[in-house]
Amino acid sequence: MITHDTSKPNVILSVLHNNCPRCRRGRLFKYSNPYKLNGMLKMNEKCEVCGQTTDMEPGFYYGTSYVSYGLAIAVTVATLVAWWVLIGFSLQDNRFFWWMGTNAFILIALQPLLMRWSRTIWLSFFIWYSPKWNEGDVVVPERTNDSLKNAW
Repeated sequence: MITHDTSKPNVILSVLHNNCPRCRRGRLFKYSNPYKLNGMLKMNEKCEVCGQTTDMEPGFYYGTSYVSYGLAIAVTVATLVAWWVLIGFSLQDNRFFWWMGTNAFILIALQPLLMRWSRTIWLSFFIWYSPKWNEGDVVVPERTNDSLKNAW
């Protein structure tokens, strides 16, 4: 007999690990390494644990650009505050431009992670955690078109 863990996983940790928002246990992406660039955004069609569909409708993930933008702004503000506290800014030298270059490098390096997190957060807006996930309580997609799947 298979027993399911009935504890509710932490929402922050499930987003950071790119887990399914319905059960917070299954992996959303086929590859765990986000820096495998040819498979960075390849998602499982359904959660391997609860069976939740990950592609809700054509063009569903276009909204992730807003979430990714917000995450990039958060990283930029965090690096600005860290630079200000640790190094400081001055009008007499080029510290601001060094921060801009460092921030650009950090954003480029974090881009695969930010893209995955934005997809996970966007999906979490529409599919919420269900304590009855092990009973097959899944959100059914409103409209899907199999011929348009993964055509972006």
